[in-house]
Amino acid sequence: MATDDQTLLTSRTLTSEDYPQLAQLMDVVYHDIGGAWPEAIVRQLMREFPEGQLCIEDNGHLVAVALTIKVDYNRFSNPHRYDELITDDRVHAHNDEGDALYGLDVFVDPEYRGYRLGRRLYEARKELCREANLRAILAGGRLPGYQQHADQLSVTEYIEHVEQRTLHDPILSFQLANGFDVKRLMSKYMPEDTRSKGYGTLLEWDNILYDPEAEAPQFPRRSIVRLGLVQRRMRAANSLEDLLNQVEFFIDALSGYQADFAVLPEFFSAPLMGLEPELSSMESVRHLAKFTEEIRRALSEMAVSYNINIIGGSMPLIEDDNVYNVADLYRRDGSMESQYKIHITPHERKDWVIQGGDQLRVFDTDAGKVGILICYDVEFPELGRLLAEQGMEILFVPFWTDTKNGYLRVRHCAQARAIENECYVAIAGSVGNLPRVDNVDIQYAQSAVFSPSDFYFPHDATLTEATPNTEMLLFADLDLEKLKLLHREGSVTNMRDRRTDLFDLKWKS
Repeated sequence: MATDDQTLLTSRTLTSEDYPQLAQLMDVVYHDIGGAWPEAIVRQLMREFPEGQLCIEDNGHLVAVALTIKVDYNRFSNPHRYDELITDDRVHAHNDEGDALYGLDVFVDPEYRGYRLGRRLYEARKELCREANLRAILAGGRLPGYQQHADQLSVTEYIEHVEQRTLHDPILSFQLANGFDVKRLMSKYMPEDTRSKGYGTLLEWDNILYDPEAEAPQFPRRSIVRLGLVQRRMRAANSLEDLLNQVEFFIDALSGYQADFAVLPEFFSAPLMGLEPELSSMESVRHLAKFTEEIRRALSEMAVSYNINIIGGSMPLIEDDNVYNVADLYRRDGSMESQYKIHITPHERKDWVIQGGDQLRVFDTDAGKVGILICYDVEFPELGRLLAEQGMEILFVPFWTDTKNGYLRVRHCAQARAIENECYVAIAGSVGNLPRVDNVDIQYAQSAVFSPSDFYFPHDATLTEATPNTEMLLFADLDLEKLKLLHREGSVTNMRDRRTDLFDLKWKS
């Protein structure tokens, strides 16, 4: 893996300078079937269909690649051989006027296979297919696991077992897990592939948005963003590993529903305070802060591994002997940024001696511009307005409240922020109790996602809300294009109609 301390994944298209690294990677992955493709072949692919040659790098080091061409669907949805697509001296089948993608290959550095980079490349191909308004993605799949079962099973029986998950095939199982269907068996797909006995499967992923009458759009901005909120029941943690296992369970589940964001509650790490119940309140929160850096590293790895942006609730952080309440954004490319809680509640100030931060930021992500206000901060309207003036589209509010009236303060203020700033607001809190932890013994929460209040949105401006005081996951699909319509054509346009000739708002340096 890269020698840098922090994994930093970047997705992009291949360039001519990438071939030496690509060849080295192919030699590692395909050492048993010939290794790297000739440079002339790779350069032809990049020249004829540059947007289809995708890769992922970690701090400049190439770690995963997907090679793709456009083909005529009617031709290659029927039986064919691999050498009809590509040979050692040229690419044969690419067709600029083709109506389908054909996946030639996907390969991943073995040291990075726990990060689900293959899945990420498959999703990038699907996005390319949708944006180019193509009919489908086709792929010929080898069956490298068949060799071990050829004496007992016919090839069709082997495929049936893999589809039923009673057997695992390194290639076919992966393709099925990524939404591809087996359309037919091809008996002489790659005769030299002894492990597959020369067989291949023709796999297909159908683009349900394909419109044969429409022209291909020019790669429009992404509109729909899926949020996944964790309304988590506070439960005892026997160790840091125990807590992280609990958190990873939720991240895994949200990723399985293809959420773009996972949102954790404020002070979600608080169960670790129960490991030292004899400490005073101030000592206890400082003890909790000792786990923060290790939790950060784990969450950053989860964001990359599960291909999901994580709003990491909040955790205590010690800097210059001061304690701060900090929320982190963990992007799925491996980068991380932080928002410090600015307004500190009387309880935090008196019992935990927490200090307030002094910076406010909007964060760019691959799913929109977002801001984070931790619990009490959402009750100060100036902060939301400052974020909106920087283009914020989604406001995340991790919270922790012990009573219903405390919760309703957060909820009502969050709804107000959505209306006055014409943005979406998501609030996520914890429920249950921690009887061995001083000052954090009970919680009350009803997590929710709010919208502005206009015809484009639900009549009560609530997209979804959890059952009060019940552990559950909450999902909401946000349409960012509706915010644009609201800004221009809403029944009322709060942001545009501000009387800036009479007043303004600015952040003091």
